[in-house]
Amino acid sequence: MSRTSVLDAPATTALRMDEVVLTYPDGDGRITAVDHVSCVIDRGRSLAVTGPSGSGKSSLLAVAATLTRPDSGHVWLSTRAGEVDLAEVGASRAAELRRAEIGIVFQQSNLVESLTAREQLEAMAWLGGRPSRARRTEVRERADELLERVGLGGMAGRSVGALSGGQRQRVAVARALVNRPSLLLADEPTSALDTESGATVIDLLLRTAREFDVALMLVTHDEAVARRCETRVRLVDGAVSAE
Repeated sequence: MSRTSVLDAPATTALRMDEVVLTYPDGDGRITAVDHVSCVIDRGRSLAVTGPSGSGKSSLLAVAATLTRPDSGHVWLSTRAGEVDLAEVGASRAAELRRAEIGIVFQQSNLVESLTAREQLEAMAWLGGRPSRARRTEVRERADELLERVGLGGMAGRSVGALSGGQRQRVAVARALVNRPSLLLADEPTSALDTESGATVIDLLLRTAREFDVALMLVTHDEAVARRCETRVRLVDGAVSAE
């Protein structure tokens, strides 16, 4: 895809993946995890990535998260500073983008056990630099606002060890939003939760995408969850299926 075609895309486009290919070493050869996949997500909208186990869903998300660099293709992200091709950035710039522009929610909440719910968000906001007193106050207010939005306003000062699995995952969603990203990535975020807690987290993610004007890529094996997203991509053996 040419640079001109990206700039000509609608202003609401947050992520555009074009002909992405990702391979891994496999003995004397290589195995293709993502096979010429293209997709688009607009701000405020959600894309479900579905498919059987081993189909390349998490690999595609890892490329969008700058955790894995693709062999070829483009991954255009609309940031506050303009368009950037994630497939071309170095490790340092990728880490900076994950901190400022890309929120990630994993299968496990990956919270720091020694921190409170509020401190989880504050720690994410402080990565990359020592905050001023004014910045610390701003971040604390932001953290409390987000915890209130995810239904945990009364638990901001509580240790995450005292929270249920569903509550911990809601903290993880709030943490992913603390730096006002343009892209939110969720990799099977309910796989470790019971049905009721999982439904709450999915509701939260979809509502978050709309209310915070964030593009959401949601990897899921649950067809009922996928149907709730505005668009979807089904992968089979790394390629987009025609189903």
